[in-house]
Amino acid sequence: MTLVPEDVRTKAKTLRAEIEYHGYRYYVLDDPVISDAEYDALFRKLQDLEEEWPELKDETSPTMRVGGAVLSELRSYPHSERMYSLDNAFSAGDLQDFLSRAIRQEPSAAYASFWLEPKMDGLAVELIYERKKLVMALTRGDGEIGEDVTHNLRTVRNVPLELKGDELFAGRLEVRGEVVIKRKDFEKFNALQGARGNKLFANPRNAAAGSVRQLDSTIAARRPLRFYAYGIARAPQECGWKTQQACMLALEKMGFSLAPDAKLAASMDEAVQYYESMSIKRAELPFDIDGVVVKIDDLGLQEKLGYTARAPRWAIAVKFPAIQARTRLLGIEVQVGRTGVLTPVAILEPVSVGGVTVSRATLHNEEEVRAKGLKVGDLVLVQRAGDVIPEVVRPLVEERNGREEEFVFPDHCPACGSRVYREPGEVAWRCENKLCPAVVRESIIHFASKSGLDIQGIGKRWIEQLVDKGMVRRFSDLFRLTELDLRGFERMGPKLAANMIEALRAARETATLPKLLCALGIRHVGEQTARTLAARYADIDELAAAAPEELTALPDIGPEVAAAIRAFFDSDANRAEVAALKELGLWPVQPHIKNNAAVSGPFAGKRIIFTGTLTKWSRSEAEALAERLGAAIAKSVSRKVDIVVAGENAGSKLAKAKELGLTIFDENAFADILKAVSVQDTAEGTEKARDAQLRLFSD
Repeated sequence: MTLVPEDVRTKAKTLRAEIEYHGYRYYVLDDPVISDAEYDALFRKLQDLEEEWPELKDETSPTMRVGGAVLSELRSYPHSERMYSLDNAFSAGDLQDFLSRAIRQEPSAAYASFWLEPKMDGLAVELIYERKKLVMALTRGDGEIGEDVTHNLRTVRNVPLELKGDELFAGRLEVRGEVVIKRKDFEKFNALQGARGNKLFANPRNAAAGSVRQLDSTIAARRPLRFYAYGIARAPQECGWKTQQACMLALEKMGFSLAPDAKLAASMDEAVQYYESMSIKRAELPFDIDGVVVKIDDLGLQEKLGYTARAPRWAIAVKFPAIQARTRLLGIEVQVGRTGVLTPVAILEPVSVGGVTVSRATLHNEEEVRAKGLKVGDLVLVQRAGDVIPEVVRPLVEERNGREEEFVFPDHCPACGSRVYREPGEVAWRCENKLCPAVVRESIIHFASKSGLDIQGIGKRWIEQLVDKGMVRRFSDLFRLTELDLRGFERMGPKLAANMIEALRAARETATLPKLLCALGIRHVGEQTARTLAARYADIDELAAAAPEELTALPDIGPEVAAAIRAFFDSDANRAEVAALKELGLWPVQPHIKNNAAVSGPFAGKRIIFTGTLTKWSRSEAEALAERLGAAIAKSVSRKVDIVVAGENAGSKLAKAKELGLTIFDENAFADILKAVSVQDTAEGTEKARDAQLRLFSD
């Protein structure tokens, strides 16, 4: 290795510092003090120096922002802490209800202050730093697992590659925020796309999301992406932040951009005033926002309030009133979903609503059509609910000319002609034919989708073609397909056919029981209920044999859900399909339950939470091991938690656990219990738990 002269190192260090300073002023502060030409000249000097002395270049150099890495695929990794969605509110009254719920749970919330910020319309991303250097960037994904987009986020000009400040902390800092494109930059970018004959993007959010997920980082580097931090998932203990405001101001000092107009409010009245003022000011902001986010400022109070299954109880997104437009209702189509429900859909004369062209909108059910008094041919008012979902608000009755026509809801299924029925107490009409082609098609689409088995590369359009050609009539038919079967489709080459067959094989061999239960489309069984069932039953055969009273004894399963599960397995057709999947090898088993480890093990019926940095496993692996021994995983510390497993830098969760007098294990104690149990089913366990168990016993 060539020894770099000290004066060259000093020159490179000085150039880097200058470039980072001017980049910070331009991209973060929006207050440049040199011209673009002067900045480019500094950048070229550093590039030349690093080309002459390659030993100088590392991952923190500003020259890394030009891109260059090209990946064959985006790999997925688990978040150390789940990235939750936010519950929505739509008025000042909803905000007061949010506070009332918090006060009922924790009376001290009555005296809370609030951190307020615009709700940016972009792509949520997590940046992970170790010893102040950026080491990974993940998309939100499904909240539990995100895609690694580090190669692209390194090119975003206002993302710190190395954190500013003299303080050196050895721990891990996980910063969460939104990647957006400013409206002005989007207009220039789209104009350039059009001039080059390339695809135009519908709006800044789509452009930002598409850019972040590029395999070629030089593409992301050419796009005007910006990152705005809105919080942390994990911070080193020595940071000592007690409030959201302190956390955000510290991030700003480290070099992160915060959303313009973010501020602290001393009361809910101030938060309401902020919402109302931002609703007026939204058009003046440099980027699109669709509301404001209100967070309880005290981090300790955030810990106490915790989370629901999908969102924090200490934060809420307050959406602005939707942007509305007038257009013509050209017709109403009735679609049939995977559960047989008939849904009317408005066919609209295309109209731009908030920068998005709207031509269709769901009308939900027959009663909504009647309640709104809609007629085919009406001029109607449409909006995007929450600035996202198209919605018909009402007909403009005063504009009628007498040529409008009443809509008559069909009494037979539009897909198969079978009669439709409505169950007592429901508003939805359903097709009575369980083999209705529309029901079959939508069920198989769901089975392969992210909400089901998440079979990579087998999307909606391919499923539709396979069903229409009669090659796939039920779930199990997917796994009987061959490359030769697929080669008959247009645009299906040998490589794509091989990839699809490989994706089906991988899905069959790696499916977990919760994913399969979701994929089967059992009514009322979503992700959370599937987890509950998988924690109790070893496989689908055991679940299929469960009596209703046994099911209702499980957490969160009431009589209606239990009846739906029983109805599914009482069907001869469903039992035959489950047997076919088993024969084909799609049969995930929870061996720890099969061997009664969950019933008799040390964690049977216990609620466990993991906090701090684990060294032997990732957080998700440790949770999988605990679940295999009968534990239920908690997300926040409360009196309902039985065991807290604390790793390094455990922070406020550990402090609260001590305050409540909960049982606390360190990581070694947890590992000792696992070794003492000496689970015998390692080779048959879920992938995460199996790998973690093997690694433990090989230590």
